Amino acid sequence: MAACKTEEVDIVMDGSEESVNSDEEQDETKELDESSDKESVDSAVEDMSNDDLEDLLNEFPEVSDDDDDWFPESTPRKKKRSGLSSVSPSPAKSCRSGSPASVQSSKGKDRKSSTRRSLPFSKSISEERWRSADEPDIEPTQPIFRPKNTPGPQLISTATCSPLDYFELFFTKSVLKTIVEHTNAYGAMRQEGKKLPWEDITIKDLRSFIALVIYMGVLKCFTLPDYWKTSDLYSLPYPARIMTGKKFLRISRALHISDPKVDAENDKKRGTPEYDRLCKIKPLYEDIRDACRASFHPFQNISIDERMVASKARNGLKQYMKNKPTRWGYKLFVLADSLCGYTWDFFIYEGKAKSEERKGISYDSVVILANERLLGSGYKLFVDNFYTSPKLFRDLLRKKIWACGTVRANRIGHSKTKAARGNIRWFREDDLLFVEWKDKRDVLMCSTFHKAFNGDSIKRNVKGADGVWALQDFPVPPAVLDYNKHMGGVDLSDALIGYYTVLHKTQRWYRSFFFHFVDIAVVNAFILHQHMAKMKNQKPLTQKAFREKLVSQLASPRPKVRATLTPYSHLPKHISGDSTSGRRKCKMCHNKTPVMCVTCDVALCFIPKRDCFTRWHYPDSGSESE
Repeated sequence: MAACKTEEVDIVMDGSEESVNSDEEQDETKELDESSDKESVDSAVEDMSNDDLEDLLNEFPEVSDDDDDWFPESTPRKKKRSGLSSVSPSPAKSCRSGSPASVQSSKGKDRKSSTRRSLPFSKSISEERWRSADEPDIEPTQPIFRPKNTPGPQLISTATCSPLDYFELFFTKSVLKTIVEHTNAYGAMRQEGKKLPWEDITIKDLRSFIALVIYMGVLKCFTLPDYWKTSDLYSLPYPARIMTGKKFLRISRALHISDPKVDAENDKKRGTPEYDRLCKIKPLYEDIRDACRASFHPFQNISIDERMVASKARNGLKQYMKNKPTRWGYKLFVLADSLCGYTWDFFIYEGKAKSEERKGISYDSVVILANERLLGSGYKLFVDNFYTSPKLFRDLLRKKIWACGTVRANRIGHSKTKAARGNIRWFREDDLLFVEWKDKRDVLMCSTFHKAFNGDSIKRNVKGADGVWALQDFPVPPAVLDYNKHMGGVDLSDALIGYYTVLHKTQRWYRSFFFHFVDIAVVNAFILHQHMAKMKNQKPLTQKAFREKLVSQLASPRPKVRATLTPYSHLPKHISGDSTSGRRKCKMCHNKTPVMCVTCDVALCFIPKRDCFTRWHYPDSGSESE
């Protein structure tokens, strides 16, 4: 995902190749003519040092063509395409390959936008900085890994935990209690003045609700009522055993994360700087972030990327990203462990109003997530070309966090040159290495801990002159190999979530975040289970088996018969003298029944088709398949 991003940036180092035709470009040319003659500017630039060039570059704002992705209108404007598009024709497919980034042709819209903010650097300066792979490069300082905590699960290695124990690290009893209180308050407020009053739910009801939500991610049906249909085509007995369909929908409609009174106070601040857009998810949002950081500590290689939570709700938080498989939704910036895909930290993008006073969202998001006080020092961070900039990498290096990422061609004055496949050229500015590799397309990298070339090679399937395809070895920079290996942490996390996602359509935007937080909790709990099983030399469960056990444990399984009791002490009894009157709901299947257990004092079906009485007292018998 991150490897195939093809956004272009407006800033270019070399403006000599662009033709100035628009009124905007003529104004900029006029400003240059009024300040000094063009020849004097070029000669002055040639005398500048690398530091002077960097200072001059920092004076110009970095503007990206993907501004519409960050701050879209309610309906994205259709733009005319006068050239070849740089968007991948199939964004839903995985784009991770041996080439993490490529240089696209500056035609059409991209050509016009790039000349708007072209800089007066001469082409000769950019070309003279490049060196070939044959020229030796210095060995950069390698990071000494000193994490704040021991990498891996922050649990006792000898502890025996069930899937429910791992899940409750994120959805603790206090978190569930808070959600139950706010849901009851909101439900009572909705039902005020209506015929049927709100019936308060309990923590057990909420756990059963979450169990069904996870169950629906494993077993997909087209609509929610399908899970409670009794026709031969469906006939799924498990949901009805846990909760009736009406109760599930009642909880789903009233589910509320924040205090309704706090929401009302926040709504009065709408339109002011004090208004909190995330007020309705803030309690659970903060608890999940804290739990993710506390339960696991990342290994040395980490990555930062965006994540989209699908939604088309009418909400100001919704974003439109044309190059993402999920185009409409809420944008999250995520820091994940590159080895296992554990979501260690994330935050929700709230829009331009919240970040306009900072240094840009690409810079700020990395600084917020890559917190050296929580992580430690010596980490290797991998990012894509949306985040990579000399200023960011230098600031991270001061915090003892090394970085590697693809870089946009215009940021380093890249110009197309004809060279054979596998050709490598590079230049270095202090601690920053910029390297270009010729694959099928140009690949541009920036790193603070790599050499330009170590003698590595990579195999490519090449068609020869005789039309026969054969594998050939091509030299490759180590930065490209490490990037392809470690950049996919967030992509791996997204894939694990996508297999059995619990997200479904809702009528309230904040419930979409509730379901996504459940997804994060389940996947992180599964990753913790994998690590703990490997530490004990045990075979871990698959994610499907892990979710199935979690559903069974969340649904509050029925207590087994104690050894002190004999089967003869549990006898069926008619609730009343008439089999048609005085019936109660069966504890197992929730159908009406005239029979109850004398000892347990619960109603249970006792007919050949629904022998709930036997299954209740003997849960391990062959009559029930768990």
